[in-house]
Order: sequence, then structure tokens, then C-alpha cells
Amino acid sequence: MKFRRSWSLTARVTLLFALIACAVVTVLGIYLYASLKQSLEIRADYTLIARVERFRALVHDLHNVKQMEEKPALFESMMGNEQDVRIFRRKGEPPFILMNPANLKEPSMTPIPVGAPLGLGALHDGERKDGVRVRWISVLAQVGDNGGDTIEIIAAYVMTQEARMLSAYRWRVIAASVLAALFTSLLGFVVLRRGLLPLAAMVRRSAEITPVNLTVRLGENGAPPELRHLAQAFNAMLDRLENGYENLSQFSADLAHEIRTPVNVLMGQTQVALGQTRQPEEYEQLLESNLEELTRLSRIIENILFLAHADHAGLRVDRGPVALDAELQKIADYFEGMADERGMHFEVAAGGSICDANIDMWRRAVSNLVVNAVRYGNPGTTIRLSAAVDAQGATVSVANRGESIPRQKMERMFDRFYRGDRSRSAFTESNGLGLAIVKAIMILHGGSADVSCSGDGDIRFDLYFPAK
Repeated sequence: MKFRRSWSLTARVTLLFALIACAVVTVLGIYLYASLKQSLEIRADYTLIARVERFRALVHDLHNVKQMEEKPALFESMMGNEQDVRIFRRKGEPPFILMNPANLKEPSMTPIPVGAPLGLGALHDGERKDGVRVRWISVLAQVGDNGGDTIEIIAAYVMTQEARMLSAYRWRVIAASVLAALFTSLLGFVVLRRGLLPLAAMVRRSAEITPVNLTVRLGENGAPPELRHLAQAFNAMLDRLENGYENLSQFSADLAHEIRTPVNVLMGQTQVALGQTRQPEEYEQLLESNLEELTRLSRIIENILFLAHADHAGLRVDRGPVALDAELQKIADYFEGMADERGMHFEVAAGGSICDANIDMWRRAVSNLVVNAVRYGNPGTTIRLSAAVDAQGATVSVANRGESIPRQKMERMFDRFYRGDRSRSAFTESNGLGLAIVKAIMILHGGSADVSCSGDGDIRFDLYFPAK
């Protein structure tokens, strides 16, 4: 089994071609052999019947049995095969003409009456010791026209020549099957080697793909349709891998940048504090500052862990009813102080009452959008929180007015660590991870997160939660 698994595709298909050719030629040979055998047997049967009919006619033309006894050679030479059987006898008496070179034993037969027509049904099967088929017939014949003696004619046709012919044909069928298998193997091997050249080219091309050379793609033009589909699927996979690799590289770089800043601040402040003896109040200020940076680091780590956990394909989310109007009002009340600092206020309009979602994740997703609206919205504007429910699910929207966002930026807003500008704020959920968390939460719910922006700066985020 292990040896067979190690065979190449060319060897396997070549062997399959050889087996198919051998099977087809063998089946065809068997069919032709059976047809030839049947034809020879039918010809032999009709030959035997014709000769026995001739015997009947000759016997009828004679005047008495004595004439037959005086001219036995006339009947002995009419079978045409020296192995054939010819027996003439009166009923109950020994034969007066006996030609049975192989001493074949006649089967039990009922003679065909005088004048009765002869057909294939009158023949009986027999077999010689060496397996050669023998066909027997027994008929009654009347000597002369005037009610002369009645004699029994027993004849047998030994299919010696036909057996030799069939034996030779059998060996020819075997030889043809072997030659067909060999020829098909050779021809199939050559054709397959040539036909698989595009696959070999794809293998060589694939070997050029490395982590630093992910732009290589398999050639699709000129390839057979089957390999063209394979190349298209492989190239699509490479596109996804390249995109994922770029995202991972960018994610790693952004993560290092985000962590490096608070770490450098911690190290710098600590080194300055240790440079000379400080008052207890100064150490307290240092610890408070370090605590802020550590809290920032903790948030980054917490959100990264959440995103990594959300990426797990088998993660299941427990869902239940969410009172949209009450929850949106709670979020507006919670962030009211933060909005007042920028002269902003909330407007809540929930058109539906129940949403099917995980309450903690729902709150986190909407809160991240609200924080984003407060941070980037124009001072003194209104942040609108709304919701609508239908049979398919619920849509929660957070809208505000701010600077118009280009389409290319909107397409990247849900990427991890992406920010339209590099400014920081103390009340952000985390540095560049808030909207990425929103997208992850919606994927876990089987929903979607979308953003739209009008020409005058109306920005709207829509979260769609499908019904169960």
C-alpha cells in the first residue's frame, strides 16, 4: 500500500490506461471468440444435417441393402472428416457400415422417423475425451420406393478443425491483449508526460513563492481548462495570503509602535526620577504617571487579546434580547459628561424595542462608536443614536457631523491600529483598535458594520444584528 501511494500520477494513469486497454481488448476478443464459436457450431450442425439428408436420398435410390453393403465406400467418403462417425445398420442388428475411428460412444438417441424433416433440434451433444465437441444424429431411412427395408443411420460430426481454429484464435486474443496493454502503456506514458508539462511549469513557478516574494502568480494563459481553474484558485489563495501577510506585518509594526511609546515614557520618567533623590510628592507624581501609561498598555493588551479570541473560528456567542431604547439611553447618559466638554449633546430615537445580541458585546460595540463620534465630531454638534427592528434583524446607527472622509479612508477605518490622524485622546477605547473591535463583534454575531459619509460631513455608522 505504501509503495502504491509513492507512485507518480503519470505512472498511475499509465497503469490505468493499460488495464483499461487490456480489459477492452479482452472483452472484445471474448465476444468475437464466442461469436466465432457459435458460427462454427451452427455451420457444423447444418453440414451434418445436409450430409445425413444426402444419405437418406442415396438410400432411397437403392433397391436393397445388399447394394449398400457392396458399395460402402460411397457412404464412407461423404462425411469429409476422417474423425467423423458413420454407422448404417438394420434395427437390432450389427452395423453393416461402421466408421468410428475414435471409438466414440454414441449417446442415447431416438431415431427421427422416415420422411420427418431434420432440424437443429434433432442433434445431440457429445464430447471426445480431449474435450472436442461432437454432434450426433440418428435417423431412419427407407431403401427404395416400394416399402423396402428400413435402416438406421447414425452420424456424428467431430469438430476437430473448428477446435484447432478456436484454440489458435484464443492465443491470438491473449497476445492482442498483452500487446494492447504494452502499447497503451507506452503511448499513455508519452502522452501524459507531454500533457503534464503545464503542471510541471506550475510546480516550478510555485517554488519561486517565498515570504519575501509573495507577488509571484501562476500563469493562467495557455493552460488547459482544468489547470486554469486550479491556477485561478491557487492565485486567489495567494492573494489572500499576501493580503493577510501584509496585514500581519502592518499589525506587528503598529503594535510595536503603540507599545513602544508608553514603554519609552515609563523608562524615561523612571530614569529621570532615579537620577537624583526626590521628594515623596515627586515619586507619587511619577507613580501616577506610570500608572496612566500602564493602564494604557493594559487596554492595548486587553483589546488585542479580545481580537485574537474573536478570530477563533469556533467561538460561539450567547445571544439574548436587548432593549434598544433603554440601552441607547444608558449609553447617552454615560458619555454625556464627555460630550459636554466639547459642547456636544445626544439625541436618541429607537424605532424598535428588542435586538437579539450578546448584551456585553452590544454595549462595547455601540460605546466604541460613540467614543469615536465624540472624539472626531465637530464641537457643538449633535450625536444621533437610533435603532430600527424588522423581521430580518435590528440596525443600530450612530451619526455625527465632522470632517468629510474620503472613500479610501472609509474602506480602512475598521482595520486594526488604523487612525485617520495620529492624534491621541485620553478617552479613546484604545489606540486604533476601537473600530476593529466593533467589526470583530459584528462578525461574531453574523452581522455587519458599515460607514457612510455625505459630502457635507454627515458621518453614519450602521451595525446590523441579524435575527436568530
